[in-house]
Amino acid sequence: MSTTVRIKDLPQHVGERVTINGWLYNKRTSGKLQFPIIRDGSGYLQCVVSKKEVSEESWNDSDRAGQEASVSVTGNVVAEGRAPGGVEMHVQELKLLGESEAYPISPKEHGTDFLMNHRHLWLRSTKQHAVLRVRNEVEKAIRDFFYDRDFVLIDSPILTANAAEGTSTLFETDYFGEKAYLSQSGQLYLEPAAAAFGKVYCFGPTFRAEKSKTRRHLMEFWMVEPEVAFLEFDGLQELAEEFVEYIVGRCLDRCKEELKTLERDVTKLEKVQRPFPRISYREAIELLASKGMPANFGDDIGGDEETVIANSFDRPVIITRYPAAIKAFYMKPDPNDPEVALAMDMIAPEGYGEIIGGSQRIDDHDLLVQRIQEHGLPLEAFQWYLDVRKYGSFPHSGFGMGIERVVAWVTGVPHLRETIPYPRMLNRIYP
Repeated sequence: MSTTVRIKDLPQHVGERVTINGWLYNKRTSGKLQFPIIRDGSGYLQCVVSKKEVSEESWNDSDRAGQEASVSVTGNVVAEGRAPGGVEMHVQELKLLGESEAYPISPKEHGTDFLMNHRHLWLRSTKQHAVLRVRNEVEKAIRDFFYDRDFVLIDSPILTANAAEGTSTLFETDYFGEKAYLSQSGQLYLEPAAAAFGKVYCFGPTFRAEKSKTRRHLMEFWMVEPEVAFLEFDGLQELAEEFVEYIVGRCLDRCKEELKTLERDVTKLEKVQRPFPRISYREAIELLASKGMPANFGDDIGGDEETVIANSFDRPVIITRYPAAIKAFYMKPDPNDPEVALAMDMIAPEGYGEIIGGSQRIDDHDLLVQRIQEHGLPLEAFQWYLDVRKYGSFPHSGFGMGIERVVAWVTGVPHLRETIPYPRMLNRIYP
């Protein structure tokens, strides 16, 4: 008899006879010895199959098992410092469970289009596997951060009846004869919930119908959005700093092997410690001008500009107080400078761009009505949203963080398409 265990747990089973179920990652043969490497999703196991120590059936199964064939191996766990995980298995029995003839992804170089067409298989490769394990840790860290701070998770709807900021970048769908849209953000629905619970957040897929091909954009991505009652602008920035420091710290602590696999320079991540530098939008414009980039008050700060600004610091930088004219209708004007809004963006280092965008919200009913009208939005569609200012209005703030950009930054991968299991991009919805 043998116990079935996961590869990551094998160091606790040295000297025991166990069974591992998994897939053949690689194999080399030397005469009457075969050295298959098995993966099971939790780790990699080096095996030794000796022709004289196994049955003819086990030897033949090992011999004909191709890359990514599924197998079950049973044998003794032996300490081996040079092997992955510090152990190897001396095999007594190997069963070929599922053959894998002509597996399409080989160790040779493949083009991006080929790999994306085989994304369902590419997930099995070492680096893709490591990236998605980091994503898993980022998502768990997010939930732990908010749960431990007494935030309530509010599941905002994905189908919405109205477009918060115009319909040009929204996916429209039919809702029993009426127009509906896939959500760009759960924020508007979180604000009433903040009046019910004080501290809330939503976490789920969001959709942008932007015809963009840049490495920083996806049509479908995951966003986490906290919203906090009685939190004003300075407190919002402090929350964002604490949040990002926590997430990066968790990944450094719990994803050491994955970051090593990805050859990530973790010294850059170790610098992500509070306080983060903060500059105003006006100071950002001056900084860009000093670097030879034409920029004027009222211009949007794009990807190239974000990179130049980020390169001036060794950790994320917060840019505050953007011109109210280029920001969303719900952002509160600065009482000391009404030309700008109490809005913030956090820019990640190393060219990864904006990872957080947020603001203090307008809490004055009449001013919010005015802003909705100035933006040409249908007032009747926002009556429920205005009720938050009508019945016990209160100062409140929140932000949104795109998961894929954070995962790309933490892992050091250049494109968002590798940070989500099945990316949805312009001209790509397969597989």
